[in-house]
Amino acid sequence: MNSRMKSNLLLLLTALIWGVAFVAQASSMEHIGPWTFTCVRSFIAGFTLCILMPLLDQIRSDVRKPVTDDEKKHLLKAGIVCGVFLCFASMFQQYGILYTTVGKAGFLTALYVVLVPLLGLFLGHQSSVKIWIAAFIALCGFWFLSVRENFTVGFGDLLLVICSLLFAGHILVIDHYGPGTDGIRLSCIQFFTVGVICLVPMILEKPSLSDLFKAAVPVLYAGVLSSGAGYTLQILGQKDADPAVAGMILSLESVFSALAGYVLLHQVLSMRELLGCALVFAAVILSQLPGKKKTE
Repeated sequence: MNSRMKSNLLLLLTALIWGVAFVAQASSMEHIGPWTFTCVRSFIAGFTLCILMPLLDQIRSDVRKPVTDDEKKHLLKAGIVCGVFLCFASMFQQYGILYTTVGKAGFLTALYVVLVPLLGLFLGHQSSVKIWIAAFIALCGFWFLSVRENFTVGFGDLLLVICSLLFAGHILVIDHYGPGTDGIRLSCIQFFTVGVICLVPMILEKPSLSDLFKAAVPVLYAGVLSSGAGYTLQILGQKDADPAVAGMILSLESVFSALAGYVLLHQVLSMRELLGCALVFAAVILSQLPGKKKTE
């Protein structure tokens, strides 16, 4: 097995882990509230990345450890700002999952891939014709996936659309602060930021120790596997993978979320919803296809 095939398999495993995480998010809320889940998960994720950081530093070739005081301040600022976006995106997603299936949640969240270049227009970025076509296909997918016969949208679906907008904003913030900062260290700071923001709302939910133990498996899965192991596998996989192929494989996260919801939670999507999922997935893939290279 060549290195590229191994990389693709690692990325496929990453997408599977991330897709199943939607089931963990849904099942955990049978015992604890959304703020409690996000708070505990984020702290676990932050500590997991701290433990794995020496290993990740060894397998990466682009480690950018902050050395000067200015670099450390820039990293801290970037992590906090990204953490604020991640916190609210995660909370809209967590509440959205309460009112819809994990399969729909996975595909509606995936809309952020198409929304990133569209929101970038407000920052002066350019979008190709391909992106506009992908946006139209995504809109059609959303129509079949979420718009009902009386032209209303489910509350959970609406929350997930807001979630995808916030995740798109999160990507743009990372794009703004990312150059010159180390991604893993930035992720650690943003996870701890999310945990701190969620502390007070978590206390207001009054989680009991017994409820936390009941939700331990999905919380640990989301915190350790989805974040720590997911990041590690993604970095290992992207070392020898083609960037465009890597993006498409990771997009299978939404497909795996629907399959996991069906297998583990017995959540069945209608034919109309499946058509919407297919259109959203097609839009995500189209938006990641490499454009034609300009010849000099």
